[in-house]
Amino acid sequence: MRQNIGGNSPWEREAGYARAVRVDRRVVVAGTTATGADGKLIGGADPYSQAVQALDNIAAALAAAGAQLEDVVRTRLYITRREDAAGVMRAHRERLGHVRPAATLVVVSGLIDPAMLVEIEAEAAASAPLAGSPE
Repeated sequence: MRQNIGGNSPWEREAGYARAVRVDRRVVVAGTTATGADGKLIGGADPYSQAVQALDNIAAALAAAGAQLEDVVRTRLYITRREDAAGVMRAHRERLGHVRPAATLVVVSGLIDPAMLVEIEAEAAASAPLAGSPE
């Protein structure tokens, strides 16, 4: 069984993707930025605040898929400035340090919106089966 979860990013419609996809117990969350409920960027020029919002958006997508941050097994963090690594890692540690997922941090030349300083992907293994699943 497959479940697509939508989010608040205008890019989802533009590019034709889902915020998250759940198949059986696997949940994959697309690259997520600090986009607020109104579709606007939250956190200004602060990479830590942007990372916190992105992780909150990931938590919301996981919840909609029947999972939670504690189920995360993998993250990928993309930053546009090397000097932002400490703040982004701090946000990751605060939200996921107790879970300790496998993680990658990469410096990239830019994101779709130049004001975006961080984008985060996550993969989770949901502890409960998908509703209606034959498990």
